[in-house]
Amino acid sequence: MTVRRAPSGVERVVVLALDGVYPFELGIPSRIFGAADGRYEVVTCSVDGRPVRSNADFTIGVEHGPEILATADTVVVASMATQYIPTELSAELAGALALIRPDARIVSICTAAFVLAAAGLLDGRRATTHWQVTEPFRRRYPRVEVDPDVLFVDDGRVLTSAGAASGVDVCLHIVRTDHGSELANAVARRCVVPPFRDGGQAQYIEQPVPESGAASTAATRAWALERLDEPLTLTDLARHARMSRRTFARRFGDEVGLSPGRWLIQQRVARARHLLESTDLAVDQIAARVGFATGASLRQHLHAAIGVSPQAYRRTFQTATLR
Repeated sequence: MTVRRAPSGVERVVVLALDGVYPFELGIPSRIFGAADGRYEVVTCSVDGRPVRSNADFTIGVEHGPEILATADTVVVASMATQYIPTELSAELAGALALIRPDARIVSICTAAFVLAAAGLLDGRRATTHWQVTEPFRRRYPRVEVDPDVLFVDDGRVLTSAGAASGVDVCLHIVRTDHGSELANAVARRCVVPPFRDGGQAQYIEQPVPESGAASTAATRAWALERLDEPLTLTDLARHARMSRRTFARRFGDEVGLSPGRWLIQQRVARARHLLESTDLAVDQIAARVGFATGASLRQHLHAAIGVSPQAYRRTFQTATLR
């Protein structure tokens, strides 16, 4: 069977649906990549071209069989309910995965990390999955360096993400990596989702919602985002929120899953990336605008976050925004 390839300049994302698939996670790649101004084409397949059982009370029909995987630039394996997680790959599933090109990017959402691990694709790599299944994953696949405390892991060609909404995070991360933060932010706005949650953010927050009647830190976060160029301290933030430093830090961690200091660094790096893409400002000027004391500080934090210098980032993504 001849399979049409994606148009020139368009990346094909093939989503593999397996029995027990969560409909929400299955729809994430189409929703995110489909909002990226035509940069991606998203198609869905199963291992045999037949409908798959979802974990809800309906089956899902797909347009393609496994042969479409051979045309993929990126393959996303959608998550499935735990009772459907395979202990070993069936011949059909192994055959389908074998069709993926060696240079294709492979992404798992949530429990689909078990599938990649069973195929040997995660051996020797750092990876993540849903925090509730971390221990059985670690016991079953000791050659994988599993990290249960992050939203997603980008290990080059292979990316793994945690539960549910972290599938949105990893797909936005891919758009940002491929085409820069301006397009990723536009996609996030269209989908009404947060534009940036760093992969290292805590996966599980013990108290995600403040107790009834408790003050929130949301207004202070919004206030801080308008003042990133200022040397904000924990005292400044707590004073704005009308809390003690200790109460503010605790409540901030409950709501965001990060310390105020780490959150501020992430926001400053994100703002710096946008300015590197969209302006010709010098590195020292950008550092001042986002609240880093020096250009050297910006270089250090950017390298820690994404592994490149400001100049290398600008060369890559100013070009990407013109594609």
